[in-house]
Amino acid sequence: MGIISWIILGLLAGAIAKILLPGRDPGGLIGTTLIGVAGAFVGGWLSARFLDRPVEKNFFDLYTWGAAIGGSLVLLIAYRILFGNSRD
Repeated sequence: MGIISWIILGLLAGAIAKILLPGRDPGGLIGTTLIGVAGAFVGGWLSARFLDRPVEKNFFDLYTWGAAIGGSLVLLIAYRILFGNSRD
């Protein structure tokens, strides 16, 4: 997958992570979207590095999407812990 595919995947993964973790985020929509893009990269790297599941070249691979959404969730939770409480 190219960099544009990863960015699109990250945007969608960030939106899905936001749906799964509702609440107000300190960074708003733009911050959540950027976290989704970063989460896609982090999730793909963690999947390849520690789970011995390299990222496939296919955009519609279920494991790639799972890694991207998982990475986005982890970064969104960490962002909420570090920069504000989403329940305020």
